[in-house]
Amino acid sequence: MRARYLLVALLAIPLADAAFLLWVATNVLSPVQTVALVVLTGLLGMLLVRAEGRHTLRSVQRKLATGEVPTGELLDGALLIAAGAFLLTPGLVTDVIGFLLAIPPTRYPIREVLRRYVVVPYLDSKADGFVTGTVWTAGFPNADGDARTGTDGGTGGGFGRTDAGDDRTRDGDVVDVDFEEVDGNGDRDAER
Repeated sequence: MRARYLLVALLAIPLADAAFLLWVATNVLSPVQTVALVVLTGLLGMLLVRAEGRHTLRSVQRKLATGEVPTGELLDGALLIAAGAFLLTPGLVTDVIGFLLAIPPTRYPIREVLRRYVVVPYLDSKADGFVTGTVWTAGFPNADGDARTGTDGGTGGGFGRTDAGDDRTRDGDVVDVDFEEVDGNGDRDAER
């Protein structure tokens, strides 16, 4: 499903870019001026991406020197790589997208949206809740990997709670278990 939307976006951006370039070249500027504008925006954009990349690299080095994790700076670096790709692509629509990703006032909100809706959910699914802190603190997950429901259909599951008539106990309590012991010949000893 998502691949379909990505394919549509990848086809729509060049189509919109070509249509807008054609409109600008026929209605606003001459064809030579339009080509000069595309080249100029590409050059200026690459200079901006280069300067922002150096700033981001210095920020990453500063954070690493102090022992902090440079998560925001790494996302900035990825967005700057995407901005460079958009700015190198000839066209005015891609240049606008590239400039939005390159300048800090518009890159920071994009970074936060990307972190909240893409990066954190992906990492949380791979780390079983350790990223957001929604890890299991008690009990065992059922077969579906969900610790919220126990085998009896109650909530909470596992050894972290007790209900009336429930054999499970709190952590640290002793549970009396009946079992049979089998000796080496396969004979069963008395129940204990």
